[in-house]
Amino acid sequence: MLLLHKIPLWLTLLMLCACSAQGATSAAESADFEQINRFSHDPRAFTQGLLYHDGFLYESTGQYGRSTVRKVEPESGLVVASHSLARRFFGEGMALVGDRLIQLTWREGVAHVYDLQTLKPLKTLEYKGEGWGLVSHGDYLIRTDGTATLYFHDPQTFAEIKAITVHEQGQPVTRLNELEVVHGELLANILGSDRIARIDINTGDVTGWIDLSPLRQRHGEWRKARDLNGIAYDEAGDRLFVTGKYWPWLYEIRIPRPITPENRQ
Repeated sequence: MLLLHKIPLWLTLLMLCACSAQGATSAAESADFEQINRFSHDPRAFTQGLLYHDGFLYESTGQYGRSTVRKVEPESGLVVASHSLARRFFGEGMALVGDRLIQLTWREGVAHVYDLQTLKPLKTLEYKGEGWGLVSHGDYLIRTDGTATLYFHDPQTFAEIKAITVHEQGQPVTRLNELEVVHGELLANILGSDRIARIDINTGDVTGWIDLSPLRQRHGEWRKARDLNGIAYDEAGDRLFVTGKYWPWLYEIRIPRPITPENRQ
C-alpha cells in the first residue's frame, strides 16, 4: 500500500498532477458537481472510512497509534463518541451491518466489530490480504485492497464470496480506496488523487469520474491535507458528503445521477 504521508511533498504533488493528466485522457467522462454546503472537519483525522446513519457520520481514522472509530455531528464537526484502536492496528474502511459497525485494518487481516450505539468492541473477524475500503450493499460487504479488485464478503462471517475487476476500456483501474453506494452506483476514491470513480457494481465498468480537485482551489491550499478519502450518503435526505485525509472541511455536494432505464430521457 502506497502511503502518501511517508512520501516527500514534491513527489506527492507530482503524483497528483499525473492523476489529473490521467483524468484528462480518460475514456469515461468527468461530470461536474455542485457544492451545497461546507462544514468543519477535524484536520487531525486521517480519514479512511466514512458513512452516514440516523443523523450522524461514523468515521474511521488511520495511522498506527492514532487510529479511531468515531461518531460525529455533520454540521458542527463535533466528535460525540470515539474509540481508539490498539497501537498495532491501522484503521481503514468501515461499513454498517444492522446495528454493528465493521472496521477494516490495513495489513493486520483483522476487522473490528462495534456496537453502533456505544462503539463498544464486540468481536473481530479475519480476512486475507489488505483492507482499504469497505461498504455494505445488499447481501454483501464490498472491500478494496488498493488494487483493481472488488472483494465481496459475507457480512456475518466475512467469508469471501466472489471478486470482480474494475476496468475502463479493458484496462484495470487500480488504487481503489474508500467506497460508497449511491443510487445503486458504486463510488470509489482513488489513492493519490481527488477524483471519484463511478463504477457499475455488477460489471466493474467505470462509467464516469467526479473530479473534486476544484474544492482545494476554491478554498485555498491546506498545508497538511492529503488526498480525498471519505464518501458518505444520507439516503433519506439525499445528501452526499465528502472529505479527505487531514482535510479541515467536510463538503455536501450533488452529482449527476447515473443514467438508468428509469431516468433516461
